[in-house]
Amino acid sequence: MFLFATLFYGYAQEKDSIVTYKKRVLETSEIDFLTSYYSQEGNNAAVSGGLGTEDLQDATAAVVISIPLNEDDVLTIDAGISAYTSASSSNVDPFDGSSPADPFVASSGASKKDVWSNLVLGYSHSSDSRNDIVSAKISVSKEFDYFSLGFGGGYTKLFNQKNTEVSVNANVYLDSWSAIYPVELRPFTFNGNGISNGLFLSNTITGNTNYNPIFTPFKDEKRNSYAVGFGFSQILSKKMQGSLLLDFIRQKGLLSTPFQRVYFSDVADSFIENFHLADAIEQLPDSRFKIAVGGRLHYYINEIFVVRTYYRYYTDDWGIDSHTASIEVPIKITDKFTVYPSYRFYNQTAADYFAPYNTHLSTSEFYTSDYDLSKYTANQYGIGVTYTDIFTNFHLWKFGLKSIDLKYNNYQRDSGLKASIISAGFKFIID
Repeated sequence: MFLFATLFYGYAQEKDSIVTYKKRVLETSEIDFLTSYYSQEGNNAAVSGGLGTEDLQDATAAVVISIPLNEDDVLTIDAGISAYTSASSSNVDPFDGSSPADPFVASSGASKKDVWSNLVLGYSHSSDSRNDIVSAKISVSKEFDYFSLGFGGGYTKLFNQKNTEVSVNANVYLDSWSAIYPVELRPFTFNGNGISNGLFLSNTITGNTNYNPIFTPFKDEKRNSYAVGFGFSQILSKKMQGSLLLDFIRQKGLLSTPFQRVYFSDVADSFIENFHLADAIEQLPDSRFKIAVGGRLHYYINEIFVVRTYYRYYTDDWGIDSHTASIEVPIKITDKFTVYPSYRFYNQTAADYFAPYNTHLSTSEFYTSDYDLSKYTANQYGIGVTYTDIFTNFHLWKFGLKSIDLKYNNYQRDSGLKASIISAGFKFIID
């Protein structure tokens, strides 16, 4: 009887452990180190009214830490910093350098560079069945003239033996500007001739010497964005998976960029040195509604090739319609190395309020010469390589290297803008 009782007790313990055991959502903490270098050039700077240098260089570094709190919950910390030098933003004040002011020459003054920083805290909880996932996040970002606070959450449901997934997420961003205006429009004291006792006292105006811009500082410098997204994913066969995405975004508040100049064709031009003084600053509606619908289709050809495709249609109430299509073909070279060439096509119509340099009319209510809101077609070509070591054989102290990802992209618009970006990512797990 003692032997029987012992065996029964052991069986009960084993059965109980089988019932209550759960595989952890994330087995160990993971750290991603991400970095990129971006460079662009072009001749349609919005800061100088759609004409001028767009040269820009940006270096970004970020770290993402995923920490399992228990079997079901994961905490994510995402911190990043971006330092950039911009020829166009330097011309917010083109007169603070040593060279003559010119829209095609970057000013050497302090306005040519800035730093952006960001912190996102995320949390996710998975049900015992792993069929329900609830997530939440809060974010904060800051640069010299802009501050953003965001928060949001989401819910994901898996069913049909995890072959089907539906999700919904919502985010709110509460942003505020510290408006910086073109230097010639800053609050100087103007005399009866329209010449201030600041910038214009020590510089000679040529062209129209009776410089009289249309300018009123923005009273409300806040901008709020509300986004809701829906997702549906389905495993269609052993080799094919598809998904559908639907997003709605509503923005309210200051949607104009305070330091972007606009020039009117019905107003005589005024210059200091080689720089065209602003007739006004960008004026856009204080609301915008955006809709985007897209889909992905991934197909496994064999153990070497996979095809990933994506399409999205976008429209908004500013008059922009766009189409995005992309394809990526990961090619497995060895068990550890994968190469993935990619191509992305983008096309959009112009916003109702866009016009090129010096072609707007002063009688218009809204106007912009920002070529991001113009009609254009863009092509992007990329190549990447991934190294994966699921056994994390390489270690740095207590960090086991799980993967390395390197990628290069070349981007070209038919407006003349060209850009390149090199990015790298390193994923470690903590033993």
